[in-house]
Parts: sequence; C-alpha cells; structure tokens
Amino acid sequence: MFPQLGTGRVDEAVLVNTGGGVAGGDRLDMAVSAHEGACITVTSQTAERIYRALDQPARITTTLTVCTAAKLAWCPQETIVFDRARVRRHTHIAVSSGAEVLALEWTVLGRAAHGEKVTSGEIVDSWRVERDGRRVWADSLRITDDVLPHLQRRALLADCTAVATLVFSGAGLEQRLQCLRDSVASLTCHAAATIVGGVIIARFAATAPSTLRAGLRSVLQQFDHACDPGPFRVPTMWSC
Repeated sequence: MFPQLGTGRVDEAVLVNTGGGVAGGDRLDMAVSAHEGACITVTSQTAERIYRALDQPARITTTLTVCTAAKLAWCPQETIVFDRARVRRHTHIAVSSGAEVLALEWTVLGRAAHGEKVTSGEIVDSWRVERDGRRVWADSLRITDDVLPHLQRRALLADCTAVATLVFSGAGLEQRLQCLRDSVASLTCHAAATIVGGVIIARFAATAPSTLRAGLRSVLQQFDHACDPGPFRVPTMWSC
C-alpha cells in the first residue's frame, strides 16, 4: 500500500502479509529497489508472526537495492517468534556510492501479553551489506534448541526478550554515529553503536518489547532531527 501522509506525496510504502503470519515451510521473499533520486520509507502494516513449525523452518529473504542518489529506509515492525518456531531470515543490502540506506530489523521472543517463553525452536538471522558490488559487512545470529536454555546467561541475552539491529550506510557517518550514541545514552534499553567497514552498526536489547519500541522510536526521531531531511524517521504506520 502507498498511503498519502497529508503532504500529497507518496513517501511511505507499507507491506501487507495477507497470510497473517509465517509458518514452518513457508517462504517469504521481498525485494525493494530505490532508483536514482528516490526517497522512501518501507515499513509493515503490523508485527510479523512466526508460528511454530513441525520440522521445516520458515524462510524470509529481504533484498534491498539502493541506487546512486537514492535514500531508502527499511523499518518494518517487529517479528514475533512463537515457541517452537523455526525461522531463517536473510537480509541482503546492495548500496551504490552516493546512496543512503537505513535498515532495521527487530525480533521479539514470545508473546509478552500471554506470558509466553520460547523454550525450543531455531532462529537464524543473517545480514550481508555490499557497496558497489564489494561486501563490506556480514553478520549472523544463530539460536537453536541447545542454545535457548542458556539465553538468560549474562554473556548472552540475560533477561532480554527483544533485540534489534540497525544498519546505516551513507554520507556523514561520524555525525550520524555521534547522533546515535547521544540518543542511546538516554534509553532505558541496552544499546551501542559503532562503525565497521564504512557502515554504522547499532544493537539494541530490552527486557520488554514495549521498552525496545520506545527506544527505537527515540533513536529514529533523533536521527531525523539531527541530520538532513529524508526517509530516516519513525514510520507513520508504527502509530496506527
């Protein structure tokens, strides 16, 4: 969907999963291309849900292509992983010189309102970032049945059940990094940011999904106010 946000311009795209969620064996492929001069935020209508799987994992692949002079913000709402769910998510970002991209993914373990805990399952979350065809950053998170009983250890997630990764590639990295660090210093969730391979990487973790959402909203608001106008802001759908 391409809702008008009161300015007459189309600057936010909203993805809708008409299946209502993702189950074991499902495959969901999404590809977004921002052509030269484009400036758009892509978000989701609501939280994505990963239901329990009997054997086969669900597979979610996101490909973001950002051409020269384009600006793209990928800011879907949270992914809720149910107990005994199995999901493998891969996010591939291909950005050209002179382009800017912000990509955010956040995952919630269990339904907090139901007091649900994830005691078994599998979560694989992989990232790959390429600039002008050259890989500049790669990362993978893997949580399996044998790891889940130990997630509450301080060296892992401690008491956190909601985690997020934010990636930014574009101009003014040092300024934006300082903006992020100033923002996370006042958050009630755990957060930190750095630059690796010319890409800003920020991590967030919270004991409650609502705390993480509030933290991410604050960071995106500061990101928007401190830097040039663009799509790097809180999506309107987050408040609907």
